[in-house]
Amino acid sequence: MRLTPGRLFWLKCALHTGFILPLLWLGWGVALNQLGGDPVQYLIHFTGKGTLHGLMLTLLITPLAKRLKMGPLMQTRRLIGLWTFSYGVLHLLAFVSLDLLFAWNMLLTEILKRPYLLVGMAGLVILTALAVTSLKSLQRRMGPHWQRLHNWVYLVALLAPVHYLWSVKSEIIEPSLYLLLCLWLLWLRREKLLNTAFIRKVFSPLSS
Repeated sequence: MRLTPGRLFWLKCALHTGFILPLLWLGWGVALNQLGGDPVQYLIHFTGKGTLHGLMLTLLITPLAKRLKMGPLMQTRRLIGLWTFSYGVLHLLAFVSLDLLFAWNMLLTEILKRPYLLVGMAGLVILTALAVTSLKSLQRRMGPHWQRLHNWVYLVALLAPVHYLWSVKSEIIEPSLYLLLCLWLLWLRREKLLNTAFIRKVFSPLSS
């Protein structure tokens, strides 16, 4: 099936809806006090999983476009990437507002004290850089440096599930599955991944 401009438009509408509806449902749950016995952790985990889902969908677009021979599908990556960043920001805000009670001075201390927070913040910093440089004008101005920067999404694909895995005290099955899914998505992109400058710098001394 050919992805015409009209179909692409409706696909983007569906993607926006898919990201907005969970937030509306979350807001409804907050209003009705329907988030279980620990609503704070529910909110933090919900927004964190939303970030992971968006990240995995972003990584899936290119292999899917090649498999289905739908080049226009690539035009949805920016949309998904920005929603992924938005969920990541909400995840951080939920932690700072509900767990730290807006004690921003404690944030750096907590990050340095807890490795899972350090890993998660590193991933969010990268996502922020990718979101800021997602504008077409910046893409043209940065030239080849833009692609090098956006290749860091592969590192986020490791940091995000590791952050989730390290953050839980028990029930590691679900975060482990997220990690395996992210590793599988990276495996699908292995040719692209191995051609990145970062990977070549790391592994070239080993092959010499």
